[in-house]
Amino acid sequence: MYSKRFEKETFKNDVKENVRTLYRKEIEEANPQQIFQAVSYAVKEAIVDDWLATQKTYEKEDPKTVYYMSMEFLMGRALGNNLINMTAYKDVKEALEEMNIDLNVIEDQEPDAALGNGGLGRLAACFLDSLATLNYSAYGCGIRYRYGMFKQKIKDGYQVEVPDNWLKDGNPFEIRRDEYAKEVRFGGTIRVQYNEQTKKEDFIQENYESVLAIPYDMPIVGYGNHVVNTLRIWDAQAITDFKLDAFDRGEYHKAIEQENLAKTIVEVLYPNDNHYAGKELRLKQQYFFVSASLQAAIAKYKKKHGDIHKLYEKVTFQMNDTHPTVAVPELMRLLIDQEGLSWEEAWEVTSKTCAYTNHTIMAEALEKWPIDLFSRLLPRIYQIVQEIDRRFLIKVNEMLGLQLASIHNLAFYLWLVKEARKHIIAGDFTTWKSEMVRQLSNRL
Repeated sequence: MYSKRFEKETFKNDVKENVRTLYRKEIEEANPQQIFQAVSYAVKEAIVDDWLATQKTYEKEDPKTVYYMSMEFLMGRALGNNLINMTAYKDVKEALEEMNIDLNVIEDQEPDAALGNGGLGRLAACFLDSLATLNYSAYGCGIRYRYGMFKQKIKDGYQVEVPDNWLKDGNPFEIRRDEYAKEVRFGGTIRVQYNEQTKKEDFIQENYESVLAIPYDMPIVGYGNHVVNTLRIWDAQAITDFKLDAFDRGEYHKAIEQENLAKTIVEVLYPNDNHYAGKELRLKQQYFFVSASLQAAIAKYKKKHGDIHKLYEKVTFQMNDTHPTVAVPELMRLLIDQEGLSWEEAWEVTSKTCAYTNHTIMAEALEKWPIDLFSRLLPRIYQIVQEIDRRFLIKVNEMLGLQLASIHNLAFYLWLVKEARKHIIAGDFTTWKSEMVRQLSNRL
């Protein structure tokens, strides 16, 4: 048997006790949703045993850890999936039948976790399942959305979209981890100040808004191997408490503005971005979970390792499509502004730590942001992006032997890279390069 907790009498007693402590009821009085919660908490006990053991093993062996960054995780229903992966489905089903409870009915009480809506989210979920089953140390990193895309209802033959409030009855498999909360900042200005001690410039963000990112951990159970990894999804909470003085002055909106900022960030998966406010919210969401995840990963690394220059030996940030790509400049910011690395040192670490999977090259699917929005919302990140671009163009100039002005257009450079790849494969890159340089020189 996978765990002694799934022995029939033990499991039945755990379910009954959970009903009593959660709802002050006997099992015969509980409704299906309450029984689902009680069963889930009983299963969670066995999961936590393996979860703790897995983390202790990782701490002892200190393997390299991948942080899989994704805006979506379409995990499906947790109860049945966890029982299957723990090879305990049959045992639990039989135990519940002896209590006149149908496991299939109980499973139907669980809503799908509204953390994704399509192929991108399902791919991310499959990766997490596979990583746990193959015994890789891994975290999934995303957002704890309060609502999914929508819940579908059919009325008079037509689809009606209603909010998908998947958390209204609580999520028995998640654990809130306040001790790992991180501050995420938006907006403001950047003041540059020379530091006499370090002999470097400090970049200080001022007049910003900030929220507290609160992690919720969900178990990712490997199949039949007692390995449990973690999906860490971030909720947002106001740092500044309710402003009673503003409320007393009649400034009701101002009294709760920080709460509203936090609430909005995690309210819904993929807000409509066909207007400026929607674009701003999407960018906030992406930076919010990326910044919190990177801060947590660096803090975890530093508990056992003193040299941040070797971060890439123990950590990989895998970006699932374009949504988390702000991880590159954010990691640069943390390494330069917080850890004191030079640009060159930070870039070496970042380029060896970050990995990226592209899922489509359709123009409408690629991330594009108005410069005024990006620079206003993420001023320090915008500075770093500009510097990455400046140094990148200098490098391309050196590679092709051109004047910088001739490759100022990034779209043109991307075309140039695409053509170069074709000719490298064809085996005539040197000839093509000479001809390209000649043509461009004639145009200068």
